[in-house]
Amino acid sequence: MIQRERIADNVYSFQSEVYAQVTAGAIIGPNWAVVVDTLALPEESLAIRDFIEQELNVPVRYVVNTHSHADHAWGNCFFPGVTIIGHPLCRELLDTKGRAAMDDARRGNPSLRNAKILLPHMTFSSGELNLRVGKKTLTLFPLPGHSADNIAVLVEEDRVLFAGDAAMPLPYIVDGDIDELTTSLKKVARMGLENIVQGHGDIVLRGEIDSFVKENMAYLSNIRKVVRRANKRKYPQEVLDEANVESCGKSRVLIGGLAAELHRRNLRALYRQLYGEVPATPEYYDDDEEEEYNDEE
Repeated sequence: MIQRERIADNVYSFQSEVYAQVTAGAIIGPNWAVVVDTLALPEESLAIRDFIEQELNVPVRYVVNTHSHADHAWGNCFFPGVTIIGHPLCRELLDTKGRAAMDDARRGNPSLRNAKILLPHMTFSSGELNLRVGKKTLTLFPLPGHSADNIAVLVEEDRVLFAGDAAMPLPYIVDGDIDELTTSLKKVARMGLENIVQGHGDIVLRGEIDSFVKENMAYLSNIRKVVRRANKRKYPQEVLDEANVESCGKSRVLIGGLAAELHRRNLRALYRQLYGEVPATPEYYDDDEEEEYNDEE
């Protein structure tokens, strides 16, 4: 159900084979372990816990939620007795939207019958928070853009960054901010990393990091241009519809084939953030009317 990869000594990543290639991680010390994100499905969360506590024979003491989204935080409850760390907004969103969303999801998914929302016990919103796990130093810091509550975990000695959804094969800003994500990507590029564990998708290796950042920055620039161009039209939806994910520099097969739909949501969300709701295109609309509007402009 999950793929496990050893990234460095006592540092692991886990990737879901069920939903959107979402990832989690673990840093193992001699006496206890830290888990980064807990995935969405109980079976996946329990598989991570069993690997750490039964195969490696150390208890999980801390769980870090990189942000509040279901596929990263709904497995918290399957790590009883741990201290959960997150952003204050992560706690707030889980307590409000998270509870309501889980109630809805539970009705259609029997596997969630024993799941419940567990909130972060310890929060921070700026600066850094450090944890020592055996010989590993973990530095936690905000890395917003995908969402306002996204935080990252850097394993200092190994230069491995668990970036949450600030790093994805296709940047996703529906709950976030394009300018903040651009700033976060620039920060990641300057960190001298060996590996980036994306919130979804495969690990980005040292030799791939520069191109990964440039490609994601280019995509964000491209969707901004599309939205600006759309805003110059009387009925912008046509421009948004024509700008498919490939025309903006990304493949539709990314993230388990979800990229095209996520891209469509990105365009609508960015238009809404910059200009308000996208005006509906009337049924009687034709190109001649648009040409007359452009002439007036």
